[in-house]
Amino acid sequence: MVPLCQYISFMGKIDGPVRIDVTTLGEAWLGIATEILADGVPGNWEGAPLTEVFRATLDVRSPSADDPIIAAHADPERLAWMHTNFTDHSRVAELGDADSYATRLYDYARSGRDQVRWVIDRLAANPWARDATITTFQPLTDTSYVPCVSLLDFWIVDGRLQLAVYAHGIDFGTKGYANLVELAALHSRVAGELGAGIGTLTMTVKSAHIYDTELDLMRRITATAGRPPRTPSGD
Repeated sequence: MVPLCQYISFMGKIDGPVRIDVTTLGEAWLGIATEILADGVPGNWEGAPLTEVFRATLDVRSPSADDPIIAAHADPERLAWMHTNFTDHSRVAELGDADSYATRLYDYARSGRDQVRWVIDRLAANPWARDATITTFQPLTDTSYVPCVSLLDFWIVDGRLQLAVYAHGIDFGTKGYANLVELAALHSRVAGELGAGIGTLTMTVKSAHIYDTELDLMRRITATAGRPPRTPSGD
């Protein structure tokens, strides 16, 4: 199984930015997959060819981990793998025994620091805070693996919790939806503890890509599930 996301070597012109502005996670997945299939350029990760677009932003206005498009077309094993990554503190064998997202979020650098609790406490104390920002990157130990989702930024506007995420690379073939589901679940949990509504989930991705082995599969999925409207790119 190809790692869910890795740093992608650049092979092609920088084009974009690409912006997907939709209501649901499933629409975001189909939207960015459609952009990659239509406008992507060749890339490569450790000998595995892929097709990618650069500087993609996905705005999901009503993110819910219970998404009918994803439920219909996702690989259950990949959903389960990502859920374990976000909830189990064991090291991840498929990623060279790197720390899981659960460790990075709830026991940062295995120091006992619960970053998610810190976000909740900070925003509970000051709903106007604009620096409830955390990272999954552990630079002292992440020497061979850099987590794909590296920054999460929470803030409240008009009683609704917003979440902005930065990722250096996400495979939107048949894996990126799992990242979106787990981020939406975390978004919902933090909002619930704060008594806030759920606002927009924004994911900014340097390299949004599909491995070439999955291009035909994604063509079939986007054709079967329908394609959300494309949003014109802007500077």
